[in-house]
Amino acid sequence: MLHPWEAPAPEGGSSPRPNAAGLGLAALSALATSLGEPAWRGRQLFQGLQRQRWVRWDQFSTLSKALRTRLEAEADLIWPAILQSEASADGSTKHVFGLRDGRQVEGVNMPYGDRTTLCLSSQVGCAMGCTFCATGQMGIIRNLTAAEIVGQVVAMLNHHDHPADRPVNLVFMGMGEPLHNFDQLMTAFDTLTHPEGLAIPPRRITVSTAGLVSGIQRLGDLPRRPRLALSLNATTDARRSRIMPVNRAWGLEDLAQALGDFPLQSGERITLEYVLLSGETDTMEDGRRLAAFARRFPSKINLIPFNPHEGTGYEAPDEARISALCRLLVDAGVPVSVRRSRGQDVSGACGQLVRQGQGALPPTED
Repeated sequence: MLHPWEAPAPEGGSSPRPNAAGLGLAALSALATSLGEPAWRGRQLFQGLQRQRWVRWDQFSTLSKALRTRLEAEADLIWPAILQSEASADGSTKHVFGLRDGRQVEGVNMPYGDRTTLCLSSQVGCAMGCTFCATGQMGIIRNLTAAEIVGQVVAMLNHHDHPADRPVNLVFMGMGEPLHNFDQLMTAFDTLTHPEGLAIPPRRITVSTAGLVSGIQRLGDLPRRPRLALSLNATTDARRSRIMPVNRAWGLEDLAQALGDFPLQSGERITLEYVLLSGETDTMEDGRRLAAFARRFPSKINLIPFNPHEGTGYEAPDEARISALCRLLVDAGVPVSVRRSRGQDVSGACGQLVRQGQGALPPTED
C-alpha cells in the first residue's frame, strides 16, 4: 500500500479549450500557429501574460483587434482570482485565491525594505499529515496546475502594484508539499524564470520539502532548479516519525545522505527549517543533534517558533530557550537565524494556512 505522499495527487480539472495563462513560450507559439498566425506571435502572448501581467485579452494592445477577438472565442485566459485579502499589522497580506473548480488556496505577500517575498501554495491541501501544520490536517485534495501556481504570483504582483524593477523572492512554503507536485512545480518554475517573462532569478526561488527523498533526488538532477529547504523539525527518528509521518518512509539518515549528495553551486547552502515546539523539539540535546546534522553538508538553520493554531496542543518555547539554542548553534559553528513569521495575526504564518470544508465542494461550470 502506498503512503499518501507516494501516490500521485489528483490533478486539476481540464477543459477542451486551452488556458493560455498556463502555457509556456513553445505552447503559446503552437497556439498562435493553430490560429493561422506566425509562431512569433507566441512571444507576444508570453510577454503580455508574464512581463506585462495582463489578465484579459482586450489588454493585449500588441495584437490586432481581430486576433484578440479570435483568442477570446477560442482560448481561455483564467488566472486564480483573489477572493479575500487580510492585512497584517506587520505589513504582510494573506490572500485567498479562488480556483476554476471552486477550490481555494492561500498565499502571502511579505514586503521588506528592498524586496518582496511571496509565499506560494503548490497543492489544495497536503498529503504529509504533519501534526503541527494546519494544512496537513486537510489531507490532499488535488495538485495545482502550473497556471494556478504562476497565477498566484501574477495576482499578488498586480494587487500590490509591484514595480517591475523591485526584486521579488518566491518561497514554496504555503499549502501543499511542492515535490509531491513535481512536474507542475517545475513547469511553473520554467515560466517564472524565463527571460522573456517575469525573469525571476532561480536563486530567488526556494522550494521547501517535508523530506520526499525521491523528489530531492529528481530536483538535484536538473540543470536549472530553485534553492532547496528541508522542513526538519526533529532530531530523532522516533520524534520526527511521530510529528511528521513522511519520516516513516525516509528517516533522518536517508535525508542526510540525499542532502549530502545534492549538487550545490559555489556558496549555496541548504536551508534547514526547524519548528520549535515547547517540550517537544527544543531541548539542548535537540540543539546538539541539530548542529551535528547540519554539519554533514553545507547548510544554514532557520529556527521557527511555533505559530499557534486551533487543535494542535503545541506551544512555542519562551525567548530564553530560543536564545539558548541560538547560542548553542553559533558556538557549534552553524549559521543560524530565527524566523519571526509574518502574518501571524491573520493566520498567514508558517503552518497556519488552511481552507476548511473543501472536501465536498462541487466543481463549478466552465
